Amino acid sequence: MSVFQKNHDWTKDLQLTESPVSYIMRIMFTAFFESFRYTGHLYPFALLRIFVGYKFFESALAKVNGDYLLQPRLAAEISEWLPHSSAPLWYKNILTDYVVENWQVFSYSITYSEFLIAISFILGFFIRPVGLLAVFLTMNYIFNSGPQVAEIYKIYLVMFLIMMWMGAGRCIGFDYFFFKRQRGLWW
Repeated sequence: MSVFQKNHDWTKDLQLTESPVSYIMRIMFTAFFESFRYTGHLYPFALLRIFVGYKFFESALAKVNGDYLLQPRLAAEISEWLPHSSAPLWYKNILTDYVVENWQVFSYSITYSEFLIAISFILGFFIRPVGLLAVFLTMNYIFNSGPQVAEIYKIYLVMFLIMMWMGAGRCIGFDYFFFKRQRGLWW
């Protein structure tokens, strides 16, 4: 009986000298290396996923090391691009009434969301749930940026949707562990 079957008895595999945490970590790493063998057709998506994760990590790191969290740069960007945005009126009202006034809270939210997306995409862990966060963040970037930059974010949006649809975390990632154990919407 494989450890990835649904009705697997975990107590038989657990050695007396091994803690449950180390046992789960051992199985996760085994599944990670099995993903190289069984999901080779997803290599291009895995490389794309890791690249996008790296880009998000660079962006978040630049915001932390720069003055994005200390100066009202988010409020200035919104004020600059909002009149030219194709966003709906209700969205523009939310940006001017809440986001501009609370720029520091939203600056931290954006930065740490980018860190979460980066770590998730690089490790291949929770790609589909975090992909929803990435789609939400990208939609906000599309509405709050100039026309040239919005085209790049639209490409990101399509990449996120494809990676979520294909389950890109199953190849060279830790999502394969969950995919083998419990197939479903999130893996």
